[in-house]
Amino acid sequence: MMYAGSSTTTNTAEDQSTTDTEQRDPVPPEEDTSVEEDTVTATWYRPPVLATWQWQLSGDINTEYEVDIYDIDLFDTSPGLIQQIKSSGKKVICYFSAGSYEDWRPDATQFADADLGRPLDGWPGERWLDIRSDKVLTIMKNRLDIAKQKGCDGVEPDNVDGYSNRTGINFTAQDQLTYNKSLAKLAHARGLAIGLKNNLDQVAALVNHFDYAVNEQCFEYNECELLSPFIAQNKPVFNAEYQNRYVNNEAKRNALCTQSIDMQFSTLILPLNLDDKFRYSCL
Repeated sequence: MMYAGSSTTTNTAEDQSTTDTEQRDPVPPEEDTSVEEDTVTATWYRPPVLATWQWQLSGDINTEYEVDIYDIDLFDTSPGLIQQIKSSGKKVICYFSAGSYEDWRPDATQFADADLGRPLDGWPGERWLDIRSDKVLTIMKNRLDIAKQKGCDGVEPDNVDGYSNRTGINFTAQDQLTYNKSLAKLAHARGLAIGLKNNLDQVAALVNHFDYAVNEQCFEYNECELLSPFIAQNKPVFNAEYQNRYVNNEAKRNALCTQSIDMQFSTLILPLNLDDKFRYSCL
């Protein structure tokens, strides 16, 4: 569950930098490389810019926030809880990892050993996936089916930037674009919205295919401008920041929020574990 890190690094603590990355391939030109099956005929939820949200991926879900959207774990959340949240008019986005194997997930035994790469630093039981594998894509289709069956309005597929990390698997930026576009097409065919998680270097090539962005720490790493194509297309950017300075210093938090609102981002300041220990919203 690698849900913390900038587009260039994986971070596990405040102000920790990681050099466990490789030189990126240049982002290739736009081309139609998405899957041919699952022709998109469905309609799906499209969240507005400056939508409010709550992001909680561990612990008992606090359903009391007056927000537009809840972003919660696909596997750990029951259909009943999803319907409870939606009954008050909120939308539900369901998180799953699309680029890593997690040994505790109920479908973990379906992955082939040949499709598993290096462990993700700081995340025990998690390994990068070979996104070129038909088997991996089939498992992700099944996960999207689960999201549809459970009543999710959209999905947040994580770890879709493996090409820029040391995965132990030799796939390229073009392979990543092909895979990410396939995920988007498969989600839309099921009537699900889909967000681009981090992967800032490929925003320009993917913004047309995704309905929103979910980002971590773009203000901390001075990367937020890379997400402006989403706002330009009236698609929201849901951002989370983790640094203690935003938690403990009201002036710095207010300055962050002023900048975030100026950029029309929906920014939360949250604990790294995303367990609802505290929450500050800029909106």
